[in-house]
Formats: sequence, C-alpha cells, structure tokens
Amino acid sequence: MKTRVFLLVGLLVALGLAGVVSNFASSQPDGLDSVVRDGCTYDAEDNKTGGTCVADRTEDTETADSPLADYGIKGLDNRYLSTGLSGVLGVLITAGAGGGLFWLVRRRKPVETSA
Repeated sequence: MKTRVFLLVGLLVALGLAGVVSNFASSQPDGLDSVVRDGCTYDAEDNKTGGTCVADRTEDTETADSPLADYGIKGLDNRYLSTGLSGVLGVLITAGAGGGLFWLVRRRKPVETSA
C-alpha cells in the first residue's frame, strides 16, 4: 500500500512540475546550444545577425513537425497551455511506458502444480 501511495504522489508531483513549473523555465539556450552558437551573434528575436559557428550546419530533425515538437503541442496558440499540456503528456507517456515495462518484467509467484 505504501508503494502505491508513494508512486501516486510522485506521479502527481511530476504532473504538477510538467504542467505548471515548466512554463517558467528559462528561454535562454542551454549549455549545448550555447556551445553550438559560440562565434555567432543573435538579435533579441533569436535571429542570427553574423559570425560563423557550428549552428550554421544544423538542420531540423525528422520529428520537427511532430505534434509535441519544441516543447509544445502543435496547433495550440496559447504558449502556456501548449507547454503545460505537452509536459503532462510527456509525463503520462513516460510513466505508462515505464509502468508497462515494470509490469512485464515483474516477479511472478511460481505456479503450483498438483501431483
């Protein structure tokens, strides 16, 4: 019983963080993006204005047009709702995949056979 409560509370905390707190994440480039953009200059709207850097050779991935690309839901105009729902869906999909995997590899009681 304690395990189920622990997992439920953990899931609720993850859903809250993904749905609400994710909207307050920094819009500045993370460490990898900063290194890739080193040598280039960008304006306030994040358009490249000069220089040469590794970012010049980047391309969109095959999943760039997917429904959950760029930390949002395609087609939702409200940025906060889009980011929040995307985070919640990500948590639910990850929890479902992880729970399914644990369910598949769980220990099972040995089957008793009658002699």
